[in-house]
Amino acid sequence: MDAPPKDRAARNRLRHILLLLLVWWPARSVSAAPPNIVLILADDLGFSDTAPYGSEIHTPTVSRLAAEGVRFTNYHTAASCAPTRGMLLTGVDSHRNGVPNIPEAIPSSKARHTNYRGTLSHGVVTLATLLHEAGYHTYMTGKWHLGKTPDLLPSARGFERTITMADTGADNWEKKPYLPIYRKANWFGDSKEIDLPQDFYSSKFFIDKTIEFIESHRADGRPFFSYIPFQAVHIPVQAPQEFTDHYLGRYDQGWTVLRRERLARARVLGVVPPGSMLAPVSTTRKWSTQSPEQKRYASKKMAVYAGMVEAMDFHLGRLLRYLAQNDLYQNTVFIFVSDNGPEGSDIFGMPGAALFRLWLASNGYNTRYETLGTRGSFVNIGPSLASAAAAPLAYYKFFAHEGGMRVPLIIAGPGVAQPGRISKAFVYVTDLVPSILELAHVAAPDPETRRPRVEPLDGRSLLPVMRGVADRIHPETEATGYELGGNAALFRGRYKIVKDRPPVGDDTWHLFDIAQDPGEAHDLRGLHPLLFESLLDAYHGYVKEYGVLPVPKSYDQRRQVMFYGLRNRFGRSFALALAALGALAALAIGWRVSRRRR
Repeated sequence: MDAPPKDRAARNRLRHILLLLLVWWPARSVSAAPPNIVLILADDLGFSDTAPYGSEIHTPTVSRLAAEGVRFTNYHTAASCAPTRGMLLTGVDSHRNGVPNIPEAIPSSKARHTNYRGTLSHGVVTLATLLHEAGYHTYMTGKWHLGKTPDLLPSARGFERTITMADTGADNWEKKPYLPIYRKANWFGDSKEIDLPQDFYSSKFFIDKTIEFIESHRADGRPFFSYIPFQAVHIPVQAPQEFTDHYLGRYDQGWTVLRRERLARARVLGVVPPGSMLAPVSTTRKWSTQSPEQKRYASKKMAVYAGMVEAMDFHLGRLLRYLAQNDLYQNTVFIFVSDNGPEGSDIFGMPGAALFRLWLASNGYNTRYETLGTRGSFVNIGPSLASAAAAPLAYYKFFAHEGGMRVPLIIAGPGVAQPGRISKAFVYVTDLVPSILELAHVAAPDPETRRPRVEPLDGRSLLPVMRGVADRIHPETEATGYELGGNAALFRGRYKIVKDRPPVGDDTWHLFDIAQDPGEAHDLRGLHPLLFESLLDAYHGYVKEYGVLPVPKSYDQRRQVMFYGLRNRFGRSFALALAALGALAALAIGWRVSRRRR
């Protein structure tokens, strides 16, 4: 006999309550125990430099994170390191957080403006500060490049324990600078200058110290935020020989073939659309015109580069094993990103290269084939190989085309639904801070009530996409502007306008559908003039709202960096030398003019 209606209704109500408890209790447990957060930042890593994005490089740790998380294929960042780092740690646009470019590249005429110092402004609050105030332990091990005075080091910006490389980069084997603009490599530990261990290799050292910091507080049960900005694969490209050996001979067919191979794998993996094309890159040489010796040398340079990527992945794997062995892995969110596209500067083809080679030799560097990548070696892959590292995208670091700005983003751990997914949602670097704050159950800073007053966040939380309840976080009508050293872009929906300055760019705006054409092979400006004008108007609005200053027509970032470095190395004597050279040049010109008049 069926139960009376009242009994059935009571049982249904009880069943409903039990179901609600089953859903509510795990959520309550997560809420009661905020996750640990590990933010991993590779340096100058190209879009297809890891296996989940189409690389031939062996990266099992990054592949594991991709399998356990969400792979974002439309993530954008600044095309240079310091602006990215400033936005990554504050959620505030680079023109409001004080870091619109690396400090070495900002002319003195612009550096007088508060938000053009190239160091992290005190008008922004860092993610580390907010998490530390909420009870998190906060650690950093790696490259900082947001200021090196005591008030600007990470130990003064919310990080509890730190190992800091304060410059644009440094040698990966020894404590020495990699460019003549620095007197020394500026390494700090908890705000004090430090020496490096005898067995130092940057990727190994950063993970050693990360584990040491986590272990030192593990017993108290508090969650931790660990920021690991690697030096890999910034120049000088260096790797332990055992990792380089895995790739010897792998790149003998050259950068053109490698670029095509990566496009093919990226299509198969679904990280780019099936119809994606390769756009020509003006700085990429023809492989067929290289001599046998040039081909041999380039192949080994790329082998060292691949070895450095694999070494980073190997040491990151050590951290994951440590966390798993200590029951910390399951409640840890991992975020893996790169700061910008691959480094494509033609260092040895620039004016003054002969002097640079002299400096390298005097500082114990060599460029011999036999020792490439090992201690004392100096390697940079150059523009042609960089175009392959960014494949199937166009161009590389510093440029506003996709190869400079679109990089990997993987998020894995608690809060991720349907692990192994690919998301095509447009994401910008400022979106990561609000995402991490929401994961940690920490409120965003209130600009009006926080003292001193701080800039509001510019980004949006990614959690709806991570949880699988939304396929985008930015409305299709919302515009995101970008500028760095006169190179500029604006994103809205599936479209992007972009302009890069000479000598590599043509100083002309172009329009692309980057959802279907991430390689930027088809300029749509002529087909959609009204859309183009609308996006250009939006960019001008961004310039006005965010205080973007124009660069002089004569501005050249490479010359500016060298000028900055020499001025800071030699101070007043450098200024006097320049004045003397200027006076001599004026006298010489005057003498020639007077002779012509006679």
